[in-house]
Amino acid sequence: MEIQLANRLQKLPPYLFAALRRKIAEKKAKGEQVISLGIGDPDLPTPDAIIDELCRAVKDANDPNRHRYGCDVPAGEFKEAVKNFYKRRYKVTLADDQIITTMGSKDAIAKLPMGIMNPGDLAIAPVPGYPTYNIGHTFAGGVTFQVPLLRENKFLVDFDAIPLEVRRLAKILWINYPNNPTTAVAPLEFFARAVEFGRQNNILIAHDSAYSENTYDGYKAPSILEVPGADEVAVEFFSLSKAFNMTGWRVGCLCGNASAVKALSLVKDNVDNGTLRAAQFAAAKALDMGEEIFPQINEIYRVRRDLVCDALSAAGWPVEKPKATIYIWAPVPEKFGGKSGVFADELLDKAGVVVTPGLGYGQWGEGFYRISLTYPDAVLKEALSRIVAMAQ
Repeated sequence: MEIQLANRLQKLPPYLFAALRRKIAEKKAKGEQVISLGIGDPDLPTPDAIIDELCRAVKDANDPNRHRYGCDVPAGEFKEAVKNFYKRRYKVTLADDQIITTMGSKDAIAKLPMGIMNPGDLAIAPVPGYPTYNIGHTFAGGVTFQVPLLRENKFLVDFDAIPLEVRRLAKILWINYPNNPTTAVAPLEFFARAVEFGRQNNILIAHDSAYSENTYDGYKAPSILEVPGADEVAVEFFSLSKAFNMTGWRVGCLCGNASAVKALSLVKDNVDNGTLRAAQFAAAKALDMGEEIFPQINEIYRVRRDLVCDALSAAGWPVEKPKATIYIWAPVPEKFGGKSGVFADELLDKAGVVVTPGLGYGQWGEGFYRISLTYPDAVLKEALSRIVAMAQ
């Protein structure tokens, strides 16, 4: 018997990275040598001190709760570390009811709409953008209004371009800076405008801050919660995945508006059991060491950033070096007519290199492709030589 998919699943487009993984597997099954630059999963190891703290916590015989549900016996040390981190990094003071531990960002981003949206409700998501924003709306029975991120606007949301009827109906507006996939950064003035927009229109501003610590050349990304009064209308998702090389650990937090935090908490109470207690202790250690860890990790990515951008520019495809994230957002070479899917398919078929086509992030991502910097220098160099040879 074949089970028919639920309507909500049939409404979803194919998940971008699942499709990439399938293509890679098919090529490898044929014995072909494939280099994937498609998925942003750090190749660097989690720092030793964090791993040591995980091992200590798991083995701590004086903690009878060390293997129990993370939601039932959360590590208070993690919430305190979040408070201290936001105080040091942004001079933002958070209360206990303004923080909830999450299993990374993706899980929480998908769950928050379930606590806020009703069937038929509307939310606003940027395009190109992280597909999970729309996925969360769909699972909640809602619909998505797409707001374009355009190169001529520095890939920033244009609040004035959002129709009045959309403003009246929308429950959530997602923003993400430093941005995936465009690598754009936003000044604090932009976040102040976002807070004003949320307050004027009674819309929750949800800021996905997954790449705030992956920054270069002296740049430091602001938090939306630095804006006075932001916690009245905004929340911020912070993840340890990319900044600390902890993607598989599934630890993060949601901070800000207490009622939105409560909404996510109620959803989580009913559908998950939280993050392993030992992982929470390790995450607290990571946050306390952030200022020591970030420069070492980011210098590796900076070297890779320069390697990729310099090679593409030398080939006649100028790419501006991003100030943040672990990606390069590059224009599709002219010979492919701006068609990112055509370029990505030919690159895989003829050169055995995987990049992420911009169209996979929505219609306004067309004309670009994304390269992830989460691969060793030697791999990047080989991939770039193949790209240049194929696309010239």
